[in-house]
Amino acid sequence: MKSFHKSVLAASVSAMAVAAAAPALAQDSNAVEQVVVTGIRASLLQSIESKRRADAIIDVVTAEDVGKFPSANVAEALTIVPGVTVDRAFGQGEKVSILGTDPALNRTLLNGQTVASADWFILDSPGRTFNYALLAPQIVGKVDIYKSPEARIDEGSIGGTVIVNTRKPLDLKSGLIAGAVSYLYNDRSKKGDAQGSLLVSWKNADQTFGASFSVQRAEDQLRRDGVESYGTIAANQWAGGNPDNPVDSRTRGCTGTCASTLTSNLTARSPNAFGASYFEQDRTRTTYTTALQWKPTDALSFEFNWLKIKADYDNTNQSMYAFQGNTWNSLGALTGIEVNNGVVTKASFNNALSVLDVQYREAELNSDTYHLKGGYKGDGWDLNGEIGKSTADGGTKRQVFLEFLNWANYTVDISGAPKSAGSLTYTTNVMGNPAAFATDPGWSGNLVSKPTSDEEKYAQIDLGKDFDGVIQRVQVGYKRREHETGQQYAGIAITGVAAPASLFSPSEVPSNYLKGFDGVGDQMKNRFRISGPSMVDYVQSGKWLPTGGSLPKPSIFAAAEFTAGNWNIQEDIDAAYAQANFKADNIRGNFGVRYVKTSVNSAGYVCKPGAPCNAAADWTWQVTKKSYDNVLPSVNIIVDAREDLVFRFAAAQVIARPNYADMTNYFWLSDGILTGGGGNPALEPYKSSNFNASAEWYFQPQAILSAEVFYKDISNYILQRTQPESYFNQSQGKVTTYQISRPFNAGSAEVKGVALAYQQTYAYGFGLLANYTYADASGQDGAPLPYSSKNQVNVSPFYEHGPFSARATFTWRSKYFTGVDRGDNMFVRASKTLDVTAGYAVTKNITASVSAQNLLDSEYYAYANTTALPRGVYRTGRKLQATLNVSF
Repeated sequence: MKSFHKSVLAASVSAMAVAAAAPALAQDSNAVEQVVVTGIRASLLQSIESKRRADAIIDVVTAEDVGKFPSANVAEALTIVPGVTVDRAFGQGEKVSILGTDPALNRTLLNGQTVASADWFILDSPGRTFNYALLAPQIVGKVDIYKSPEARIDEGSIGGTVIVNTRKPLDLKSGLIAGAVSYLYNDRSKKGDAQGSLLVSWKNADQTFGASFSVQRAEDQLRRDGVESYGTIAANQWAGGNPDNPVDSRTRGCTGTCASTLTSNLTARSPNAFGASYFEQDRTRTTYTTALQWKPTDALSFEFNWLKIKADYDNTNQSMYAFQGNTWNSLGALTGIEVNNGVVTKASFNNALSVLDVQYREAELNSDTYHLKGGYKGDGWDLNGEIGKSTADGGTKRQVFLEFLNWANYTVDISGAPKSAGSLTYTTNVMGNPAAFATDPGWSGNLVSKPTSDEEKYAQIDLGKDFDGVIQRVQVGYKRREHETGQQYAGIAITGVAAPASLFSPSEVPSNYLKGFDGVGDQMKNRFRISGPSMVDYVQSGKWLPTGGSLPKPSIFAAAEFTAGNWNIQEDIDAAYAQANFKADNIRGNFGVRYVKTSVNSAGYVCKPGAPCNAAADWTWQVTKKSYDNVLPSVNIIVDAREDLVFRFAAAQVIARPNYADMTNYFWLSDGILTGGGGNPALEPYKSSNFNASAEWYFQPQAILSAEVFYKDISNYILQRTQPESYFNQSQGKVTTYQISRPFNAGSAEVKGVALAYQQTYAYGFGLLANYTYADASGQDGAPLPYSSKNQVNVSPFYEHGPFSARATFTWRSKYFTGVDRGDNMFVRASKTLDVTAGYAVTKNITASVSAQNLLDSEYYAYANTTALPRGVYRTGRKLQATLNVSF
């Protein structure tokens, strides 16, 4: 175990650590020998040393780990951490869960501070879930994952806190110029793009001043193929159970066996609509960083960091589906039905509605973060101050949406689910005939914009004093955070258009469309698509308007959904803390308390009672004020039982605030299926009593075997509840009843489990990282909790010898709940992913590498209540990348 006394890692890595890093020197100031470690082994040594010396329960991912993985962003690099799970709804990691908790209940900080974030997807609203798609992995020096809190760290997390630390110029080689060029290819979209990055770093001879600048550009042309359904309905709606259309299908085509099966299974659930999705997106992200460090004396230091992110996420979604549950056009068209275990597995219709929905969206994300830090070290005391500002804006700048309708005979068959997501078959193949679909002049679509904004300003001061006794350090501090976030939603309804889909440059989907989907049938695979830009040109040109008419200006009052989608949240947080670090013989740790006062102003439009909600006069701007105080004690106790054995115990009171959008009056509506969702300004914050314990055995240098148990007793848990509400229906021109899902404090919840981890470097350059996490999470009356998989396994073997290195990462996670949508409990089926990378150091300055992400072309299978009711089944393809790194 002498390496624990003789080595701590001091690593110098290139800006694009995608394949390999410069040699790193491990040396203790009291050592008489030096140990040179490079590449993957250097990364593991640094991670182990950081974890072992920490005064809390943490895990560490270094720049080597971030770079050695073929990671599109930081979230994917965190998959090797025990207890961390990643959601990949669009093919890459965007949401991170820690120890079985919802991503919204975790915090991500950049250099210890909030980063303003935004979302590109039009159905997403600003929340507290950090969008990891914003963070390029190349900016990262180290990532600390705190699973137990300390009083000095910002509150707001129940699962854990991720602190992303960027590279510092005084830690890098003076005159460093490092860069990389690569080519990324997606085998589903069959498109490739060049990527590039550059880092320049300099420091003076006295190492009192340093500066670094970096720029990274990444582009990914994504295609997501899928089989989708929109909500579910009860079979009784075909038997007159829908109050808006109480027609009895049995008086029409549903007779004989159809009628008797229907009558015997009125509570069976069926997809409300079912079909095929074709989604294309061009993702472009450019990241700029500047870091300045000045240490005029050993006692005085200053640091400035700037991060700018500009990302474009333009996308087109074309969903072609049978609308067998449509209230006015399909409920009387049923001709045949099969039911199995309470699910309508097959249903046939005559002259029922089908729909082609085409949305062309221009979306973007922009973020600017400024951080200034100064510190002074006196004789046994220190004073530090930080100020900063982080702003972000994004969302959908413009969406043009047209809805094309068709009436035909078809059969929906999901009897093979989950192995086969299902098929849609027409008597006459309309899916390959663009002339068969045309817009309805009564309501043809809309043109909308839905931008969002997010901003946080902060200032903090920390004072520390060192002592010689058992209490070795006392630290106190105060922090003020002012956060503002909001959403704007405006648009126009497009009416009077009678245009066939054939008008917009139709073409057949690529030959590999729905590759990997069993049993979907040739009609779905050979469907047509139209040109999004052609559709936009038509709408924007106003050709569809009456003679002499002009294109209306988008208005927030054009539809109730637009008006209610305008809201603003102002949240001010004042926090003060005191923390003491202690050490006595082989026991060390910290204890402290954090006091927090939160004040919130939630503002938004509210429809006046009895109003139809279709004009400005029907709405009032309402502000709801709320404030609450929390006292949050925490303690971390570490026992160094032996030189190679460490026990840790932690307990804390923690909170997590509701998502911003959940705290508003907003709502959205789906006129065709009479469903929607909204917010609730009366929400209380989550509260939890957290308990953690771990044992870590460092049985060899660069090796660890650990076990962690955790328990979270959560109150005020927020879950969605669905209930009827009445609103003006834009497509029907009258007030109808919708089933609206809103968040409510649903009572208590608990999360308990264990995380096991193993890491070792073997002979001949081989090594292995592996971990397993079990999390048992449940809410009131046993309700599932969002994004919590009961089981997850990560296995990452590696090889590194001489100039060659290779690494693979396999991840499997069991099913998990994602929330309530239109009255259904939504889950994602168990999934597995495999990523690999290999690199070769041509010279000490040049490294070539190849990598592959999602080698299994993993299926993302979302379902409603049971796997027999698929909601969205998607594949995004494999990504192959070749990279050349240069560092001087």
